[in-house]
Amino acid sequence: MSGAAGPRWVLHVDLDQFLAAVEVLRHPELAGHPVVVGGRGVVTERAVVSTASYEARAFGIRSGMPLRTAHKKCPDAVFLPVDFPVYEAASAEVMATLRSLEWGGAPVVLEVLGWDEAFLGAGAGHGDLGDPRGFADAVRARVLEATRLHLSVGIGNNKLQAKIATDFGKPRGVFTITDETWFDQMGHRPTRALWGVGAKIAGRLSRLGIETVRELAASDPHALVGEFGPTMGPWFHRLGRGVDSSPVDATPWVPRAHGHEETFQTDLEWGEVPDAVRALTARALESIDREGRPAARVFLKIRYRNFFTLTRSRKLSEPTRDLDVLGDVAVGLLDKVEQDKPVRLLGVRLEMVPPEGGY
Repeated sequence: MSGAAGPRWVLHVDLDQFLAAVEVLRHPELAGHPVVVGGRGVVTERAVVSTASYEARAFGIRSGMPLRTAHKKCPDAVFLPVDFPVYEAASAEVMATLRSLEWGGAPVVLEVLGWDEAFLGAGAGHGDLGDPRGFADAVRARVLEATRLHLSVGIGNNKLQAKIATDFGKPRGVFTITDETWFDQMGHRPTRALWGVGAKIAGRLSRLGIETVRELAASDPHALVGEFGPTMGPWFHRLGRGVDSSPVDATPWVPRAHGHEETFQTDLEWGEVPDAVRALTARALESIDREGRPAARVFLKIRYRNFFTLTRSRKLSEPTRDLDVLGDVAVGLLDKVEQDKPVRLLGVRLEMVPPEGGY
């Protein structure tokens, strides 16, 4: 760390109820009302909740929930369609505001994680960083002034701690987790409270007798290696101890693949599936064409009427951007799945060759 000596500080910023908040700015009359953003905003169609306002969450509505279910939970909620260009513009304004900040007399380092969240680190040549809580409050005030959007901030000695801390600060708040407070604040919590541990991983840890963060930190690293391998085993052990040495990196994210999927309002019979796969392949190809890199592997995702979902893939003998070739490969992957049930969802993803110099 360059600049003045002192603890390493990282901030994680997360916009509160981002999509819903942007919609309320567009429609001020919706302030204080339950707002749900998802699909085309039509509750009778097959689509899921992208974001729910805090007022809607009070009724048990959550991201990923079918719109029909959300409507049953709160019939009086306002349902709005997803409007990608508007959210992208709002996000760009927030990120530009964050990039303009200085911390300790030097420009911050901004690592963008998505539309609505990012890490902030101290830039090269910085001086005294001062109280990180004071800087977090300044960040919140600057973004609110510039964009009228509220955000929450997590503070930590590393990215892992800062990311987890943000959830404790929501909404519109600031929370801190440090090396010194890690076990007091996290030790008793289930392993799913850790960034990067989902239900499946938590289940595998449970089979090893590991239920809490403290138990993960105290576990036998060799047992973790036996369960998760030589890379992920030690990584999970570090997670349990709140250790993360990864820097805040402003390098723009370079995608490895682009894809499109569609949930059909009426289940497809198998005679309709090949044409739908080719149409999705064409949409995915448009996306990789903007990257300027040909496809090297084709992935097919299929979800049946009973919600059973599977994926298949094939590596191309030669990278290409030829739609006919890619469509033929995607349709050919249908031969690797059972064709005995109507299809609810299809997806095609095209993995590109790496950029010059690698990722």
